[in-house]
Amino acid sequence: MDYSYAYTHSKIVFYFKQSPRDFVVEEIPLYSFDGEGAHWIVKVRKKNLTTFELINFFSSYFGVKSSEIGYAGLKDKNALTIQYLSFPKHLINKSLLESFEHPEIKILEITAHNNKIKIGHLKGNKFFIRLKKLDKLNYQKIQQVVEKIKQLGIPNYFSYQRFGKTLDNYLLGQEIVNGKKKIRDKKMQNFFISAYQSHLFNEWLSLRIKLSHLIEKIDSKDLYRALSLQFENQIIPKIFLDKEYCKTLKEQSHFFKLLSGDYLCHYPFGKNFLTKQETILNDSQRFAKKDVVPTGLLSGIKAQISENEAGFFEKNFVDEKIKSVGQRRYAWIFPEELTLCYKEEEAQGELAFLLPKGAYATNLLRELAHSEIMGEE
Repeated sequence: MDYSYAYTHSKIVFYFKQSPRDFVVEEIPLYSFDGEGAHWIVKVRKKNLTTFELINFFSSYFGVKSSEIGYAGLKDKNALTIQYLSFPKHLINKSLLESFEHPEIKILEITAHNNKIKIGHLKGNKFFIRLKKLDKLNYQKIQQVVEKIKQLGIPNYFSYQRFGKTLDNYLLGQEIVNGKKKIRDKKMQNFFISAYQSHLFNEWLSLRIKLSHLIEKIDSKDLYRALSLQFENQIIPKIFLDKEYCKTLKEQSHFFKLLSGDYLCHYPFGKNFLTKQETILNDSQRFAKKDVVPTGLLSGIKAQISENEAGFFEKNFVDEKIKSVGQRRYAWIFPEELTLCYKEEEAQGELAFLLPKGAYATNLLRELAHSEIMGEE
């Protein structure tokens, strides 16, 4: 996964391996539950199980169809995770939930709500991560990067967990889209196509980060030539010959440079809107203040496609053969309540932070380490 890094510090050495002791995730519900209604809302703590394995176990144990059990998001297997599930009241007695016992699963709370929990009914996730073999020098280096991330945020890549053990499940998705493969299981077919969409998004985001570094380094008057060398087989938009436009790119206070035609989104929730040449500086200031963020394309039907210069760099990551519904995803996120504690005697760091839904904690670790994080050293 050779994606561009946002930050340019040298590699920081620590050891991380996903385990229930060192990696804890807790869901933050999108809304508070009413306390009454047609569904039991169950707060569950699990370890060594995927969310699907958890649901299938409950389905078998309580004798309800897995499709009747609602969930907001998928949680890692190699972690201690806390998430919310919903069960229809007419299919399961509360006393069964209250008396449930299992060595890997604990029901923490039971309440009620009128609606079934559905995918995406999630505000975000709270993380606790333990970093091991972190010496004092590397701790001091990591502290500095944490302060930058608090201010500037991180790229919202899909992390390695999205792409399977060999990191290439998106290739199967690409073959399905091209009509070279067929999978009978509709859910699995959609999963692989989604991995392909995620891969295209990551490749686009990596390119835009590389472009942002280029804009920061190169003098405005040399930007067109530098882009022509970088994209030697493509005709670069003439706007990059405009010194005033190039100046507005360099003057943006945030590292990730917005381009005319980018779709931005109000952050952390809101509608998408296009940025224009005359509004770029103002929009970049709003980005720096965490009011809006740029978005990237999850290629598919009905998706909003970037325009102008942003569209030029996005077009290579649009696959019109994808018939799944497309959408736009935050290209950039801002971790909240980010803290780092250090235990010198144990040579361990403890990170705590909140991320919006769909964001991966291992992306933050990757930026800190300035090397690939695969759940181990």
